[in-house]
Amino acid sequence: MNKKLNLYFDNAATSWPKPEAVYGAAERQMREACGNPGRSGHTRTLEADRLIYRTREAIGRLFNIPDPARVVFAYNATDALNIVIKGFLEKGDHVLYTAMDHNSVLRPLGRLRRDQLITTTIIPCSFQGFPDLEYLESAYQPNTRLLVINHASNVTGTIAPLKEMIDSAHKRGVKVLVDTAQTAGVLPIDVQNDHIDFLAFTGHKGLLGPTGTGGLYVSPGNDLKPLREGGTGSQSELDIHPESMPERLEAGTMNSAGLAGLLEGINFIFDVGIKEIQESELKLRKYLYAKLQSMKSLTLYGPSDSNQAVAVISFSIENTDCGEIGYILESSYGILCRTGLHCAPLAHQAMGTFPEGTVRLSPGFFTREEDIDHLVHAINEIIRFTTG
Repeated sequence: MNKKLNLYFDNAATSWPKPEAVYGAAERQMREACGNPGRSGHTRTLEADRLIYRTREAIGRLFNIPDPARVVFAYNATDALNIVIKGFLEKGDHVLYTAMDHNSVLRPLGRLRRDQLITTTIIPCSFQGFPDLEYLESAYQPNTRLLVINHASNVTGTIAPLKEMIDSAHKRGVKVLVDTAQTAGVLPIDVQNDHIDFLAFTGHKGLLGPTGTGGLYVSPGNDLKPLREGGTGSQSELDIHPESMPERLEAGTMNSAGLAGLLEGINFIFDVGIKEIQESELKLRKYLYAKLQSMKSLTLYGPSDSNQAVAVISFSIENTDCGEIGYILESSYGILCRTGLHCAPLAHQAMGTFPEGTVRLSPGFFTREEDIDHLVHAINEIIRFTTG
């Protein structure tokens, strides 16, 4: 046992470590180029402007967005999802979403529903986390305006059938919001090929950037009411927020230090190649799943076929509290993971793990097979200790 190892298996919450260039870029931006973008004409401000535009361009390249002005920066994926949900929906609208969705979707929709502004329908999911497509086909109503798709579950890693679900919605004139919190930077995403209307992403997970970064893609022809209004550095003589994108959906001083780090995270992805990152994480999930699958008294959740998931695995041990398992893993073995409901209560209801939750393991690109071997050894010992 070595509690000083500090082995990190919580990349679904935030990725760690980051590429060295991410740390350096964020620090340099704060130390050497900390101007307020769009607010003055001096060199630091202009450099901050250029940085933000380069980051928009990089995101556009990553997701095949032809116009960087359709990229809106936000604090994280939750913020981006709120911008769409509260900026797109009108009173009387009906919304479809799945049982695998995160509280970043459930709570803003729940607020609008409780305020009697919208109605909603939940698409049930299987034990493995796959949405019921037959149910989806029967769930549309004349006033259905939005379908929300969790591209990959943060509990099971299950990848949603994106094309089928988007085609289903578009046949009925329903817009689609895709939550890529677990897939951006890990799976190839093409907003044009996939015909995505709205795409929410976070910067601090698969994109390998700092926390406090993220954003939103809004496809041409779709209009959102601003969630926040205020200073943009443009059209300052007006007492209404600018109409042009991306300023329409942005207000206040940008997190330029965070975006400097995010740009380097995306550049790292370009350098390595998203296919190589996907294959590396797939290999790690297969290796870990195979090791855990043979253990007695342990239940695995999510797809057994790792080709149907990102590198996220949840498990439980018979008659053992998941919080206790997480505590032992860190205190005795130096392993960091996530336990509980993972801000996705409906997913746990679908899996039969509510309200106790599960232990979630999420290796990342920098995880090594020897790290997994140490983890597996630790879990084996915990099973022997807790189940006799």
